[in-house]
Amino acid sequence: MASGLWFLAGGASAALTHVAVFALVQQHLLPELANAVGFVVAFGVSFCGHRWLSFRDAGTTLAQSFARFALTALAGFAANEAVFALLLRVALWPALLALLAALVAAAGQTFLLSRFWAFRR
Repeated sequence: MASGLWFLAGGASAALTHVAVFALVQQHLLPELANAVGFVVAFGVSFCGHRWLSFRDAGTTLAQSFARFALTALAGFAANEAVFALLLRVALWPALLALLAALVAAAGQTFLLSRFWAFRR
């Protein structure tokens, strides 16, 4: 239960970072690239929050957790980018709304992979 609450807090912090960076750079880049820049910046926030709060009792080394979480995050970003592009380009949603929906869509996948693989207990 506590790891789920910490996951929400860490995920929300990373998501806010992602959205803030996206908002700052979207006027200068294609929306899909702005999404990628937001992901890269938010990755650090996400890893630190999940390693030291959500899964602080992880049975993995820091290096193992980082490598596994990087793969987990990339899988989450692939899902995020697919949903984002679909909503933006096909459904014609506004970019920020499409990003928020994409972040929510990828969160469940990221939690499951983080809990049962990246930070396996």
